Amino acid sequence: MRTTGSRCRFVLYTFLILLSVASSGIAAEKLKPYILATGSTSDFPTTVEQVKQALQRQQFRVIGEYTPYEQAHIIVVTNDDLIALAEREPNAAYLSAQRVSVTQTRSGLQVAYTNPLYYAHAYRVSGDVQSVSEKLAAALGAVESFGSKGMTPDKLRKYHYSFGMEYFDDPLELARYNSHQEALRAVTGSLAEGRGGTGKVYRIDIPRADIAVFGVALSDGMANDKRVMDVIDHKELKQTPHLPYELLVVGRKVVALAPRFRIAIDFPDLRMMGENGFTQIMATPEAIQKSLVLAAGGEWKDPSFAAMNPDR
Repeated sequence: MRTTGSRCRFVLYTFLILLSVASSGIAAEKLKPYILATGSTSDFPTTVEQVKQALQRQQFRVIGEYTPYEQAHIIVVTNDDLIALAEREPNAAYLSAQRVSVTQTRSGLQVAYTNPLYYAHAYRVSGDVQSVSEKLAAALGAVESFGSKGMTPDKLRKYHYSFGMEYFDDPLELARYNSHQEALRAVTGSLAEGRGGTGKVYRIDIPRADIAVFGVALSDGMANDKRVMDVIDHKELKQTPHLPYELLVVGRKVVALAPRFRIAIDFPDLRMMGENGFTQIMATPEAIQKSLVLAAGGEWKDPSFAAMNPDR
């Protein structure tokens, strides 16, 4: 029979064990933006084809491919589950395209893909994407997650890199038209013309939601995909599935995630200062915004000029 003192010690010991278990559970919940797939022993072109075939066997549809620079190839896929989720939740349109990369590195080929669970929370989606995650893992393997130290779902849902930088719900409105069809024609035409150094990588239509998602290649100035990645994608495991950027036609509006959110959520552990820090690409967010405005069929007005000339 326990004494009062021993009972207190027992209760305290039990409490500490439960606290430790709870803490372990919280730590286990931390999510990272990318998944490293099983490695490949084939050459680069063969690996690209093998990846596409593996994805198609799991009922993913290849909707676009992009080679932003030498020895980096991105395969963009979707499936019925992702489309259905976007029909129910407009935020999930940002999830409708999953990006898979094959990157040649000094140590060999790396195959990686976006983590649906991470981005579902980052984009404040409530629907379940577990089946999508499982199908990607079944197709490509899942060696480890990477790209950050990890964040809990709660932190991802309110993610904010730093003071003065945008949240998920601070998107850019790039252009506005009289109808959804007019907006689609403007974006399609502008991307075909290459306005702002842009090009179309893919298009996904969300049938019952008046939403279309366009993947956009960027090649001009400080918006240039290779130029940006040369600075920020400097670690051993390559975060190539950051690309391409996307813009959405939602009803009669054309919108996109603010670059200072979109880049930060994909590279949350980048320092502000230093050789590979955000300060090295300070001009990039405005450059991306300019390119996307032009891709949306809009006309760019320099913010500093507009501030000094509000009536023009």
